[in-house]
Amino acid sequence: MSTLISTVAAGFDVEKIRQDFPVLKQTIHGNPLVYLDSAATAQKPTAVVDAIRKFHEVDCANIHRGVHELSQRSTAAYEETRAKTKKFLNAKSVTELIFVRGTTEAINLVSSSWGRTNVKEGDEIVISAMEHHSNIVPWQMLCEEKGAKLRVIPMNDRGELILEEYEKLLNPRTRMVAVAHVSNALGTINPIRRMIEMAHRAGALVLIDGAQAAPHLKVDVQALDADFYTLSGHKICGPTGIGILYGKAKLLNAMPPYQGGGDMIRTVTFEKTTYNDLPYKFEAGTPNIAGGIGMGAALDYLNRIGLDQIAAYEHELLVYGTAQLEQIPGLRIIGTAREKAAVLSFVIEGIHPHDIGTVLDRQGIAVRTGHHCAQPVMDWFHIPATTRASLAFYNTSAEIDKLAAGLRKVKEIFS
Repeated sequence: MSTLISTVAAGFDVEKIRQDFPVLKQTIHGNPLVYLDSAATAQKPTAVVDAIRKFHEVDCANIHRGVHELSQRSTAAYEETRAKTKKFLNAKSVTELIFVRGTTEAINLVSSSWGRTNVKEGDEIVISAMEHHSNIVPWQMLCEEKGAKLRVIPMNDRGELILEEYEKLLNPRTRMVAVAHVSNALGTINPIRRMIEMAHRAGALVLIDGAQAAPHLKVDVQALDADFYTLSGHKICGPTGIGILYGKAKLLNAMPPYQGGGDMIRTVTFEKTTYNDLPYKFEAGTPNIAGGIGMGAALDYLNRIGLDQIAAYEHELLVYGTAQLEQIPGLRIIGTAREKAAVLSFVIEGIHPHDIGTVLDRQGIAVRTGHHCAQPVMDWFHIPATTRASLAFYNTSAEIDKLAAGLRKVKEIFS
């Protein structure tokens, strides 16, 4: 625990941060809530809740097309989030940032719009063995439609991608590489900058699923040279139903619209429709305005704390948590990559993960159990599911102690 104390002494006051999250103050089944499910969705600070409430109470109006004051204020607040995301990701221009419902829609947008235009029979799409279903299924659908082939980068026993095998997969037929920056099921941080360089040398484009990376790591899309990068608002302490697709402007300009409707048009006649400029070409219909504004407040909140401080503190939590769980007999951590985010997935011999999660819940400890929308990962490790404790900057070493104690109680019950 001494390493955690050193971080707090350096200025990271986790107890003060916890005061910003009202949900953490409640009790569950008579016990203080220990929330260890941030990889599924992060909790929301008061600043985000207040921003959403202000929109609904004071500024509520549709955006972009209104000349009245409420519409002007709502438009400005919504578009300000796009500018904040530009800085957050270091994009070259706000026109490269498309509002979507989340990472899943972003990947579907690219696979549908870019994929249907550029992929043909015999082409290949490369994904990895650790992908979330949302970065598998859209590419499978595209390959089935076009007669293309889906290729999979294998991983080792630690849950790390084997780059030598990845390099062998790349060839002139490779059109797209789609890979997670951070695995939601294993916590593995993939060497995406190197992987992007390798793909570009082969002439392929790269989409990075950043849903699990954006809350924990500084992301610079220009330094990475990513062609597409995605994130979800609810993973970064923002609302659900909102996210961002980053794409290089030259690629987005060449792609046809993903959906038709209001705001994505310039002119409409019964004979012909002309489309709007970026980014609006991909934003049909009334968006999740409150969600966009709330996500902007979340970005402000994370920036005030500092992504570097968040990453350092969460890494110390991970080290401490790993050490505590490894002391529990019969427990095996699934995913032991050398570069890893604060995710602890594990199995306990002879006890189903759902039973583990149920017993922990009665103690007020919220973890995730199941395949985590990553069934191929479970198949690779020959297990049906894991229990996953995913940590965030508002968690404490004391909560990890409660998790370890809770797991010992689980073993007592099922022994």
